[in-house]
Amino acid sequence: MKLKVKEVADMVGISVRTLHHYDEIGLLIPSETTESGYRLYSDDDLEKLQQILFFRELDFPLKRIKTILENPSFDRHEALQMHRKMLLEKRKRLDQMIETIDKTIQFTKGEIEMTNEEKFAGFDFSQNPYEAEARERWGDEAIDKTKAHMAAMSEDERKAVERQFDAIYRKIACLRDGAPDAKEAQAAIQEWYDFLNQYSGHHFSLETFKCIGQMYVDDERFTKNIDQYGEGLAEFMRDAMAVFAERNKKSE
Repeated sequence: MKLKVKEVADMVGISVRTLHHYDEIGLLIPSETTESGYRLYSDDDLEKLQQILFFRELDFPLKRIKTILENPSFDRHEALQMHRKMLLEKRKRLDQMIETIDKTIQFTKGEIEMTNEEKFAGFDFSQNPYEAEARERWGDEAIDKTKAHMAAMSEDERKAVERQFDAIYRKIACLRDGAPDAKEAQAAIQEWYDFLNQYSGHHFSLETFKCIGQMYVDDERFTKNIDQYGEGLAEFMRDAMAVFAERNKKSE
C-alpha cells in the first residue's frame, strides 16, 4: 500500500515541508505521482527515508547523505550496523554528560565535592562529530591528512594535543568579554591558528581560517559545541579570527 505525503509525515513525525524539500533536492523522490499530483511513497521509499533520518540523527548534512545513498556500493545492512554503533557511542556520551549534570547539581547545593576533571566528564572534543560537514566544506584531502596525522601519533602524544586544544579554548573563553582585536585576544587566536596548522596535517590559509570562524556562528551545531566553553565564545572567536586574518594577510 502506497502512502501520501501527509500520511508519511504523520506516521514518521516530520513535516510535509521536509518531505517536499527532500523531493526537490532529489534526496527522496516518491516512486509514483498520480495524475492529480499526489506523491505516493512505496515501502522502498520508506526504507530509504529511514536511512536518511538515521544519518540526520548523526548530524550528516543532506548533500552528504545523498552522495552516500547514490553510491552503487551502498549496503543498507552495513549502514544499519554503522548507525547502531554510532548511536550507542552517542548514548554513552550523553549518559556520561547527564551524570555530570546530576553531580554538578549536587555540587552547587554543597552536597558533594567535585574535581575540575569531574566537572567536564563527558565532554569530548578529541573527535569531530561533524566530520561529514567538514569533508563537504573543505574536501576529503584536508580531513584525510588530519586523520592520518593524528593516527600517526602515540596515545600520549594525542592526549597532549587534546590538552593543548582544551587549554587554548579555555584561554580564549576567558578573554571573550573583552575586545576581539585586543592584544591578548589576538595572541590567543595566533595560538589557535598555529595549533590548527601544526596538528591538522594541512595548512589553512588566512582566508580559510576566517571562513572557519564564520562557520562557528553560521552553523548552530558548531556554536553549541564551542559555547560549552563559555556563552558567546563562538561569536567572539569569529570576530577575533576575522581580525587576525585581515591583519596578517600582507605577511602570508
